[in-house]
Amino acid sequence: MTQLLKAEGVSKSFGGLKAVSDFDFYIDNGSLVGLIGPNGAGKTTAFNLITGVYQPTKGNIEFDSNSIVGLKPYQITQRGIARTFQNIRLFSELSVLDNVKIAYHSHVKYGLVEAVLRLGRYFGEEKRVEERSMELLRIFKLDDKAQEIAKNLPYGAQRRLEIARALAAQPKLLLLDEPAAGMNPQETQELMEMIRWIRKEFGLTILLIEHDMSLVMGICERIYVLEYGIIIANGTPGEIKKNPEVIRAYLGGEA
Repeated sequence: MTQLLKAEGVSKSFGGLKAVSDFDFYIDNGSLVGLIGPNGAGKTTAFNLITGVYQPTKGNIEFDSNSIVGLKPYQITQRGIARTFQNIRLFSELSVLDNVKIAYHSHVKYGLVEAVLRLGRYFGEEKRVEERSMELLRIFKLDDKAQEIAKNLPYGAQRRLEIARALAAQPKLLLLDEPAAGMNPQETQELMEMIRWIRKEFGLTILLIEHDMSLVMGICERIYVLEYGIIIANGTPGEIKKNPEVIRAYLGGEA
């Protein structure tokens, strides 16, 4: 299996604080990987490094065999990495449909002049974007809410919309930052099934941060554990459950 994402010796410092230190990890193409650790362990910093929000103080990150260090977030999205956020970040005043259409527009084939003057490929491309956006909304059971304002959706529906918008960017790698946050057990179970289905249907590689251990252990094939910005363990869910360092640092037991 080929490696889709690889980080080697990645560190990120904020002043004198090292948020991530000598971060080494890889994700195989088509795999479903979890990143866990206590609050403040550096998980979201790692996501921000992968997506270009932060640049590493040192080290290298490769995606699809090419370094992405120094690229801006929109350039990394165009390369094929999309993400959701721990705190939902929708265009809250726009419609559900427009939230998805905006993500699709990173791949439209008309130019600025065609858009302004509505010439050439503009109308054909706009029709294609709307059809594909509605198709995604149907998949996530949001098509009947297409014209609603995004901020008026219930919390669980906003989460689904954020994932739909990320998929509209047509990624190879999908990063999910605490997708089950705020969900009840039934919603979490439905989310697990949705993530499995998304991976199969869209042929995606998925990396997720999550505090809900039942979700992580239930769907991830491999798990990395961070503590104070350092990876202290990685392995299968079964190996992670038994790892003394994980029990000590993350689960609150004794090694």
